[in-house]
Amino acid sequence: MPTEAQLTQRFKISRPALREALKLLEQDDVINVEHGRGRFVSALSAVQVDRPITVFESVTDMARHYGYRTVNKVLSISEEAPDACVAESLRLGPADRVIRIERIRLHEDEPILYCIDYMPRSLIEGRLYDIDWSGSLMQLMEEHGNRPRMSAASVSAVMLPDDVVERHGLKDFGPALLITETCFNAAGAPVNYAIDYHRGSHFSFSLVRK
Repeated sequence: MPTEAQLTQRFKISRPALREALKLLEQDDVINVEHGRGRFVSALSAVQVDRPITVFESVTDMARHYGYRTVNKVLSISEEAPDACVAESLRLGPADRVIRIERIRLHEDEPILYCIDYMPRSLIEGRLYDIDWSGSLMQLMEEHGNRPRMSAASVSAVMLPDDVVERHGLKDFGPALLITETCFNAAGAPVNYAIDYHRGSHFSFSLVRK
């Protein structure tokens, strides 16, 4: 790779900013540092996977990448007291309330995603029935100044809960990839707790193991 002096001149950035960027590239195995010789592009940087599970994006954008044109069907929306798991994930106090949104995402009238989202009530102003909940929640939260920027997630292979299957007629949904995640805004505050069941016959994700 070019020297630090050459890189700072080429990209018009400071030496500290450049070193921080190079440090991150080294941590991700994109470059190797050989003392006395310099920095070299790692062979591992050529390893690419399709749809890495570490990509943070809205469910709407993710489905669009797969070629699905989803329609969001709102099943229920309510303001309620959070259970212990939701309260802990969103760092809520005993008196705090959440908005719970339950939706099915359809592609050509076929259900491919079943989603439950929780957001602190304090983040969304106004009456719930005045808001269009059928669009992207990320976009909605951005309009309220709290767009998620990253998340901590867990993944498991499951079946839809029996009560969900019975209540919404989803007996043909089949195995699902469940992604449960807490999403954080740019300040590091949790703004969304999401429970998303991806229909196993329609979604797959990849990852790189190092």
